[in-house]
Amino acid sequence: MDTTDLDAAPPRWRDGLHDARRLAAPFWRSDRAAWAQLAALVALTLALVWINVRFSAWNSAFYDALQAHDLKAFWQQLGLFCALAAAYIVLAVVRLVAQQRLVMRWRQGMTEHLLAGWLQPGTPYRLSSARTLDNPDQRVADDVRNFVSSTLDLGLGLLNAGVTLVSFVAILWGLSGSLHVPWPGAGWNLPGYMVWAALAYAGIGSVLVRRIGAPLVPVNARQQQVEADFRYGLVQVRDHAEAIAMARGEAAEQRRLHVRFDALRANWDDLIRYTKRLTWFSAGYGQLANVFPLVAAAPRYFAGGIQLGGLMQTAQAFGQVQGALSWFVDAYASLADWRATVLRLGRFVDALAEHAPAPQQADPADAAAALTARRLRVAVPDASATLVDVPRLDLRPGEWVLLTGPSGSGKSSLLRTLAGLWPAGEGEVRLPAGTMVVPQRPYLPAGTLADALAYPDAAGRFDEGALREALSHVGLGALAGSLQVDDAWARRLSPGEQQRLQFARLLLQQPRWALLDEATSALDGDSQRQVLQQLRLQLPGLAVLHVAHRQELQCLHDRVLQVTGGKLVAATSR
Repeated sequence: MDTTDLDAAPPRWRDGLHDARRLAAPFWRSDRAAWAQLAALVALTLALVWINVRFSAWNSAFYDALQAHDLKAFWQQLGLFCALAAAYIVLAVVRLVAQQRLVMRWRQGMTEHLLAGWLQPGTPYRLSSARTLDNPDQRVADDVRNFVSSTLDLGLGLLNAGVTLVSFVAILWGLSGSLHVPWPGAGWNLPGYMVWAALAYAGIGSVLVRRIGAPLVPVNARQQQVEADFRYGLVQVRDHAEAIAMARGEAAEQRRLHVRFDALRANWDDLIRYTKRLTWFSAGYGQLANVFPLVAAAPRYFAGGIQLGGLMQTAQAFGQVQGALSWFVDAYASLADWRATVLRLGRFVDALAEHAPAPQQADPADAAAALTARRLRVAVPDASATLVDVPRLDLRPGEWVLLTGPSGSGKSSLLRTLAGLWPAGEGEVRLPAGTMVVPQRPYLPAGTLADALAYPDAAGRFDEGALREALSHVGLGALAGSLQVDDAWARRLSPGEQQRLQFARLLLQQPRWALLDEATSALDGDSQRQVLQQLRLQLPGLAVLHVAHRQELQCLHDRVLQVTGGKLVAATSR
């Protein structure tokens, strides 16, 4: 769980703007066509504001025609209204479509950028091992979507508010006239008093909504996290249904999911409480705004300074100015949600940078160079404790080396460090190009058996004959007729069959170097021997560093190294 999202000091809005710019910059620097789409959106927004200005003038003429009982002018103004309304509707629909297309374009670019960083070699593993960031999948899927759509909505809304303010403040100033203020002394005249009234009204509202709505940012951030945690718990039940059923663990899973849902519900109660406060204020603020301009302009109307049309135009212009100035008040709930999303994405980007792969250790100029390590210290991620000291390690071409030692002594950690998945505490590692790592628990992606067998390459890279031959060599020949069957192979195949499948991948890929991490632990002794012998027979030039516990494996390797007392030492030779 990413506790930094919840326990850090309340985020500042200035930092939010900085993070948002950092998140958006890679896309906008690389996609020039998106700028044309954005320019079209801005133009459409300005056109809609212009129509609103025309509606302001229409208000005055229409209500003056009503007051004068001028039927001809009434019908003329009604026709003008229809034309303006039709133009507004067309522009609004076109702008909506253009905005949604830009949302998807931006989301695609940003998603590809984040996926490129997240799926760097070993980064997902290091990120999960560090346990400082929750639910990266949710951040890439939901948070990116929310960030892109909210940023465009809020940005265009702010643009609309700014242009509306500039357009209507002059109209309101001219309509307001002067208000005589009888204090102090003989008093003084306040020109454009309706503009000052709108400024005061919106200013007071913005200050109050900032104070009332401040808790919404961290509460929104936590809501996104607990929702993702609950969803992840449900996915775990789905993915481990067999193990749960065999352990009769349904009741335990129900309790675990209840705990996660209780956290979700408790935070939802906080969200309701803070949103209720904000809604009490914003709803009252909005309702008062409907009558406030009429009350403010009424003295001039009853004094005969303006007619009904002027009163209605003044009220409409005041509403536009006040609405533009109150953008922050009206959008605060959306801003709080947006700020929470930016916070989570910003932490994700920081974590990607922190856990990025080390500089390339492979030597592409010499693929036959030995795998070597010098003065290597293997440490637990995010800890200073040393697991294994490796003064020197060499794996020569074609050599098979068995790495043994007690459980928990650091053998797998050493293998992960050599593979570049864990950062070394200190020392130097040289990993030949094309080294293949075979874990204890295989990963079989969804799709056909051919897809699972060819992974991480596409199945089309290998002809069907090669796929069948590889299956046959590892004792899975009975599956050769199911290569094009789309199934959940991770659940259909037993652990032993899945490990055999990994050795079939080795035979297909034909690497010159392989790191095996308990890769035969689910196989019986005879099957293990047969698979490894086939590997030596089919790939005679393959060099193998094999982490395992079984003593009977020693005869299949050229050397045996042992982790004992926190050091790597030579155990015996064949």
